[in-house]
Amino acid sequence: MADSSKKMQIVFASAECAPFVKTGGLGDVAGSLPAALVRAGAEVIVMVPKYATIKDEYKAQMEHFSDFYVSLGWRNEYCGLEKLEHDGVTYMFIDNERYFARDYPYGFFDDGERFAFFSKAITESLQHLPAGFECDILHCNDWQTALAPVFLREFYQGLPLYDRVKTVFSIHNVAFQGQFSDTVMEDILGVAHIPAAASQLRCDACSINYMLGALRYADAITTVSPTYANEIQTPEFGEGLDGVLRERSYALQGILNGIDVAGFDPATDKRIAANYTVEDRSGKAVCKAKLQEELGLEVRDDRPLMVMVTRLTRQKGMDLVMYALDRILAGGVQVAVLGTGDRDYEDGLRYFQDKYPGTMAARIEFDPALSQRMYAAADMFLMPSKFEPCGLSQIIAMRYGTLPIVRETGGLKDTVIPYNEFTGEGTGFSFSNFNGDEMGDAVFRAARLFWDNRDAWNQLVTQAMSQDFSWTRSADKYLDLYFFMHPEIERPAAVVDEPEAVAEPVAAEEPKAEEKPVEAEPAKAEPEVKAEVAPKAEVEVKPAVKPAAKKTATRKTTAKKATTTKAAATKTTAAKTTTTRKRTTAAAKKAAEAEAAPEVKAEVAEAKPAAKAPAKTAAKKTTATAKKATAAKKTTATKATATKAAATKAAAKPAAKVEETPAEPKAEAAVEAKPTAKTTTRKRTTTAKKTTAKAAAPKAEAMPAAVKEETKPEPAPRAAEVKAKTKAAPKAEAKPEPAKETPVSPAAPTENKAPTKKTSVRKATATRKRR
Repeated sequence: MADSSKKMQIVFASAECAPFVKTGGLGDVAGSLPAALVRAGAEVIVMVPKYATIKDEYKAQMEHFSDFYVSLGWRNEYCGLEKLEHDGVTYMFIDNERYFARDYPYGFFDDGERFAFFSKAITESLQHLPAGFECDILHCNDWQTALAPVFLREFYQGLPLYDRVKTVFSIHNVAFQGQFSDTVMEDILGVAHIPAAASQLRCDACSINYMLGALRYADAITTVSPTYANEIQTPEFGEGLDGVLRERSYALQGILNGIDVAGFDPATDKRIAANYTVEDRSGKAVCKAKLQEELGLEVRDDRPLMVMVTRLTRQKGMDLVMYALDRILAGGVQVAVLGTGDRDYEDGLRYFQDKYPGTMAARIEFDPALSQRMYAAADMFLMPSKFEPCGLSQIIAMRYGTLPIVRETGGLKDTVIPYNEFTGEGTGFSFSNFNGDEMGDAVFRAARLFWDNRDAWNQLVTQAMSQDFSWTRSADKYLDLYFFMHPEIERPAAVVDEPEAVAEPVAAEEPKAEEKPVEAEPAKAEPEVKAEVAPKAEVEVKPAVKPAAKKTATRKTTAKKATTTKAAATKTTAAKTTTTRKRTTAAAKKAAEAEAAPEVKAEVAEAKPAAKAPAKTAAKKTTATAKKATAAKKTTATKATATKAAATKAAAKPAAKVEETPAEPKAEAAVEAKPTAKTTTRKRTTTAKKTTAKAAAPKAEAMPAAVKEETKPEPAPRAAEVKAKTKAAPKAEAKPEPAKETPVSPAAPTENKAPTKKTSVRKATATRKRR
């Protein structure tokens, strides 16, 4: 039973965390996700190493909370916990100067030891947390914390405090795994004597892999986008871990990162030249002019400005950029690049800057303030990554109304919707293959839209700026996972409401053709009245048809009828096929008269099938229905009802006719069977392919509301027969309107439709007699 008083308590461990220390996307995630989880009602403690590079202003706010010793192989290392409250989140900094008092977070010869200590300190710290905080979820990120799930299982499992702890491991970039010599297993990790641990950490004859240990020991694995979750299970992107990821695919899922929408807001950002909003983007033009001037580009608003803010590496697609840049610049697109990286790329960008003065600008440096001005000023943002787990730059660009041009990989594919020139949908431009020509084509697709159709361009910008990339959405997905792992903890209503509200429409639409949910659906499924009325047809047909004859009981449920009368109906139909055809021919002469009467047309639509159906339709339909006893039963009732629903008023008359002859009930079946074909393409294909009603079907499909009127089509024979039958009842005219408006009251109409193919033969006989 769920505990309504307990909150979900999460320890979030990361080697970096904004605003204290950040070298990449991991710092952004650790700085934003915990705060979003707290807003959603969880209690979170973030654990980060206490690096020497953390600003003094933050160090001054830390209070010493606890200290203890951590055993690491043959060592006993000091560990202090320094507590800091910041923006509603509790941070615990792991203090050990020997390991962390350095001028940069990573890149040292003893990183394997430093982060093994960090992982062990995290697990040991779970017994030294503030009173009342019992960790439910230990959420670890990337290889620097990957050993925590291993230590938890091998050294702490079975201790009361640790029994309830479930572990989640997030992969931010599978390319960085933490591989070290296997000598650290005994010397540092102390697990060489544990066969299970030693074998699951080893990646080859003489190496161990920290991330591999987490993938095998964690209870759940996440990564930063759904597409990346699929990609890393392949040899191309898995970096050697694709095999274990496929083995544990049941525990793996991708959850998109978000951004700090308050920090990245063009309406309030103090770092940009002018503020603007989705509704009023005049400030963006000011930003563009100022940046062009600052970078030495021609100040022109009629030339698209494309920027890149990136590391200059092959992974970021710089090979493609170098290949296509000449073509892009010569084509009239301005380009500005900010970043540092491989020397070859840096020199290449400087070359193009010299070759295309006023069109190309290269800033080989790290400048966060300039990057912000570039996001705000540009028209397009280029991000042709070879692989990209999630990527934040394209999301920030959209937030500032700068359309991204990306390669369809990882998070880029999940966040950017390619522009569709026919529907106007999209939030950017994309290309599939890691190919310079494809990238160039994508750039010019964007440029041509900018030049040739500014209205469409502006609409695209509006759509991009309107996307929701807040951490609230991502936090909700993580909470889904946490509560799934701890079903005994009750999720706060406020948090559950949002996901359910989104899911409701889907749940409501699925049962369209089921039985009782019909009443909630009329509004949504109006165009598909058939589906809504079907349920009622099955229920209400009984009372409505009872007066007609005993057989109505059988025809009420298409399913039963298909099974029980299949044999008999088939034989009877076959026997009378010849006579029916003759009658049909005779009736053809009177067709002209029937079509001349406009009032009867609506009814003709309904009755038309009645005449033709007897011979061919009855046989075909009975057989088809029999074969699809289960699948077709509901469809037939559904579609028949839909057609009749439109003729709610006219239904009363056919009902009267039914009583004229004992065989009448069957004739009605034909009427019902045919309209079915007219009302839906699907039904037409499976049950009435050969009937003349088939010709009228296309029209009926196009205008579901006027199905009855449009069915008046060509077939003279039909019309004639119908006329004979409907002559005395021109009342059908009023049917068309109610078609969609009265799906809720098919009581009367259903009585005429309940009958199915079997009765069509006798209907023909009755028609002949009346003539």
